[in-house]
Formats: sequence, C-alpha cells, structure tokens
Amino acid sequence: MHRLSLLACSALFACCASAVAAPAVITSIVPVYSIVSAVMGETGKPGLLLKGRLSEHTAALTPEQIDALGKADIVFTVDDGLEFKLGEIDGTEAVNGKHFTQLSHSPGVKVLPVREGGAWEPDTDEPQPTNASNTDLVLKYDPHIWLDPENAKAMAFGAADALAKADPANAATYDANAKVFASSLDSVSAEIKAGLAPVKDKPFIVFHDAYHYFENRFGVHAVGSISDVSATSPSAQRLAELRAKLKETGAACVFREPQFQDKYVQAIIEGSSARSGVLDGLGADLEPGPGAYAQILKNLASSLASCLSG
Repeated sequence: MHRLSLLACSALFACCASAVAAPAVITSIVPVYSIVSAVMGETGKPGLLLKGRLSEHTAALTPEQIDALGKADIVFTVDDGLEFKLGEIDGTEAVNGKHFTQLSHSPGVKVLPVREGGAWEPDTDEPQPTNASNTDLVLKYDPHIWLDPENAKAMAFGAADALAKADPANAATYDANAKVFASSLDSVSAEIKAGLAPVKDKPFIVFHDAYHYFENRFGVHAVGSISDVSATSPSAQRLAELRAKLKETGAACVFREPQFQDKYVQAIIEGSSARSGVLDGLGADLEPGPGAYAQILKNLASSLASCLSG
C-alpha cells in the first residue's frame, strides 16, 4: 500500500512538473492562434491578443496586454510588417526587451512581393504607417503569408521548433502535432482547388491587398484592392480609380471584410452589375481553436465561389 502511494505521488509530481514546465504562450491573431494551438495540443493553451474584428494592422494594445506580453515565455506573431502595433514594441523596454517569434521567418515560408502598378499601388493621398522599420518591412514582401496553406505548414514547424527550445520535454509532441496539422491541410487544399475551378478566371476586387497568397495558391483572379497591403483608408481618387477598374475588367464581385466599413464597396459597385461579398482572412467570427485555420481557408473559398458564380 505504501509503495502504491509512493507511485501515485510520483505520477502526480511528474504531471505537475510537466504542467509547470509548459511555456506561457501568447499569439497575435486567430490564424496564428489556431496553428499554435494545433502544435501545442494537450500540452497547453496559448493566449490570443487580437480577437474578433480587430484589424491586425492597426489594433491598439491595452496596458494589461503589454504587461502579459512581457511576462510570456513565447509570443508568436506573423511579422512586424503585419502587426504594426506589436512591431513597435518588439524588443523594447515596454515588454522587458522581449523579442517576439515571427513565424514569417520559419524555414520553408515562401514570400510574395507587395504588388505594384495600377490598382495595387499604395494610396499616396492617404497617410502611411509612421514606423519607418515597419514600412520598410512591408515594402519588402506581402506579410499575409498564412493564406497559403503551404506557408501555414512551415509556420507550424517553426512554432514547434520554438516551443521545443522552451520546453524540450515535449519536443517530440510538438513535432508530431505539427506533422499531423500539415498533413491535414492537403485534403483541405484539394477541396478548395476543386471548388474554385469553375470561377478561377472570373475577376474580382478585394477590400485590401491581403489575398495574394491565396490567389497564387489556388489560381483565382483578383484585379485590384480598395486599400493597399497595409489597409489604410482609401481616398476619393482611389475609389474613382477602382470604379474605372471595375468597368474595365468586368469584375463580377467586390469584397469587403468584417473589420472594415462597407461604404467603400457600395460606392464602387453603385450603378454596376457587380455584386458585393465578404472575405474574412482572419476568422473574425470563428471560435478560436485548432480547427479555425482550415475553416478560414474554406470560408474564403466558399465566399468567392458563391459570389463569382452569381
């Protein structure tokens, strides 16, 4: 009986020790939360900073959130060029000098350039982000990397590596979970590709230039964006240019996003036969969790197919 009690205590101690050793993790946006949640599995649950319809580019942080960032073992972001407000405090005294783990730097992530020319140009009539380093980074490449599932696979393995360094005891678990997550995306990609095949040649306009990776992976055809890659508000001149682009290309749909105003879309399609739709690359209305990432991709494909097919 005494030996059984010792064994029970030893098991309880091992369990508690493992729980104590698990790193405190915070993630920036729902797609990152979903990927990291899948990798962590039963070892722990990350925190989420930007929930619901908060813009990844401009959302401000509360003092409580900044304090939590400074206390976390790992903070996962996409890129300082995406989460501007996080980029501004990355490595500063505000977060105790902590440098966040940018998953855009994960081995295997393939980046695309910021699109230029015509309706993809930054709107020179509107103010751009003031943080010089962030502006430079945005101009180097498009930071919406997670919308290519192949990049999401690389991000999962990048997260697994970072978690393993902080928690070596669970390194094998993190790696195994990343492999399961990556494998699960193959069927999702095949489903999306088949669903979009009938509308792949139909032009459309997006709210801001956030879908380059999705378009590139699945072969759909965006011809312009109301706002540029950093989602600054459009000027009257840009809206006029987009109305001309709509007429020129015969774009079937103009898409808004849940976190931005619909008035710009309505101003562009007024008097035309174009339809309005909604694209949500952040999962604004989804329950955050391991399955949210795949659902984001499926919802994008469903919205595109529905609107473009008429």
